[in-house]
Amino acid sequence: MSITLQTPFALHGRNPDVLTCIANLSSDEVFTPPEFAARMLDLLAVAWAADHGGASLWADPTVRFLDPCAKSGVFLREITSRLVEGLAGQMPDLQMRVNHILTKQVFGIGITHLTALLARRSVYCARRANSQHSIAKALGTEAGHIWFERTEHTWVNGKCSFCGASQTALDRGEALESHAYAFIHTDDIKTRMAELFGENMQFDVIIGNPPYQLSDGGHGMSAAPIYQKFVEQAKALEPRYLTMVIPSRWFTGGKGLDEFRDSMLKDDRVRAINDYLTASDVFPGVGLKGGVCYFLWERDNPGQCQVATHFKDWPVSTATRPLLEPGGDVFIRFNEGLSILKKVVAQHSTAQHSTAQHSTAQHSNDISLALNASQRFEQLVSARKPFGLVTTFKGKTKRSAGDLVVYQNGGTGFIAPTDVPTGHELIEHWKIYVGRAAPGTGNRDTYPHRILSTPFIGEPGSICSETYLCIGPFASQAEAENALSYLTCRLTRLLILLHKPSQDTTRRVYTFVPTQDWSRRWSDTDLYAKYGISDSEIAFIEKVVRPMDLSADLLGDVSVDEDADE
Repeated sequence: MSITLQTPFALHGRNPDVLTCIANLSSDEVFTPPEFAARMLDLLAVAWAADHGGASLWADPTVRFLDPCAKSGVFLREITSRLVEGLAGQMPDLQMRVNHILTKQVFGIGITHLTALLARRSVYCARRANSQHSIAKALGTEAGHIWFERTEHTWVNGKCSFCGASQTALDRGEALESHAYAFIHTDDIKTRMAELFGENMQFDVIIGNPPYQLSDGGHGMSAAPIYQKFVEQAKALEPRYLTMVIPSRWFTGGKGLDEFRDSMLKDDRVRAINDYLTASDVFPGVGLKGGVCYFLWERDNPGQCQVATHFKDWPVSTATRPLLEPGGDVFIRFNEGLSILKKVVAQHSTAQHSTAQHSTAQHSNDISLALNASQRFEQLVSARKPFGLVTTFKGKTKRSAGDLVVYQNGGTGFIAPTDVPTGHELIEHWKIYVGRAAPGTGNRDTYPHRILSTPFIGEPGSICSETYLCIGPFASQAEAENALSYLTCRLTRLLILLHKPSQDTTRRVYTFVPTQDWSRRWSDTDLYAKYGISDSEIAFIEKVVRPMDLSADLLGDVSVDEDADE
């Protein structure tokens, strides 16, 4: 019996690990690779030791763990394995130890019937927790403590009131999964947990990799994020520790994420964020624009956050800092980028304050990141549909007298002035057009990259469809060309990147970009000198931002998502 029980936990060094294989299968369900789960557990163990006088998390027989979104069961398996080793001194009998761990400490909720079965197989080494093949000998049900029952959506006006899913997409028969995840389909999570696992069920640690999005019935393949709902529900259970891996685009908010972003950034219990600039570094073969991160939330230990940035073979950048800087409305992703941004903002603050006043502010960590309204390049950038034309609009192929040129998805067309819905005040001015979609990295994040599609001059008598944003107006062609030179600078585009969560480059991503003197042309050399950018900072900028060639294809396919955020 002893040999049989030890077998599942002795396989970690063998090749292959079936959960590693599963993690690489597809992006339909993003399974967590075992080595990444181990990193999250290592961080958790370090925090526990720091808060408990150096004690080992894995040697505490009272700690309860919950994975509320179990897929492969990798977190529960790895936790069980560590507890089996850590509790050996207190519980020498292996069978007794395993029984204790799997009945008192390790709990999960499957997100689908299939993943629940897979998780049970990973943890109990049997599809049925109470079968003769299960390593646990004290569980009375087939499910054990990895619960799953089909849950239904609550439809209101075509959408689920809990998760926002589209009734058209997900109101289907019992032969198909509903994807109504039990953990977020309740307005009383504590009562729900008591129903599932018994009264007085207080979890010390909640850990997981929640589903990221569901179809919301919008245009095309539109989907709404749902991972934030798992985080919010987990917080409502008040665990001592919470750690989850989620997409990094929450840093800057956007579709369905603004309230979540604000809540997270103001929560000083978020003590660590490990940010991966490209998701494929975590989930091999998976494309997820904006990267992913995992965070550690500590209920009883508030303070500043340790931020670590990971990307391929770059050295890991680590800094301890507040998540929300004064005057900021987003999380500044790059530690190096924050220092550069503060230099830029400080320079413009000089114009508004006396030298003595500024000297004090410049050397304070409380310097505001907010530019004055008159200094914001953002004020020159249009909202989506600057002239009221959708991205699918196609103008006439032949020009009639008095027609305007319209820059549209894939090229140009023509339109009568009377057919232009809005933006008439811009038509006869010089301006700049820039695509709302980032240039062609597909669904991958690569560095260095351009950040923006190639901007180009818009002459008087021209307009654009929603495919582009309009920047201006400018008093002359020379001013427009000088502003264009500014947009090509690497520093300018880094400031855009700091507020850019995805490929979509709406007006809000220009929040940190200051205006300049448009009577002259600008280069990075000029900007580096103006803002006192150091050699190491220059090296960072040039590692992240690619040079921009204005001779590139200006009218290529830069289509946008109709449902992207304003």
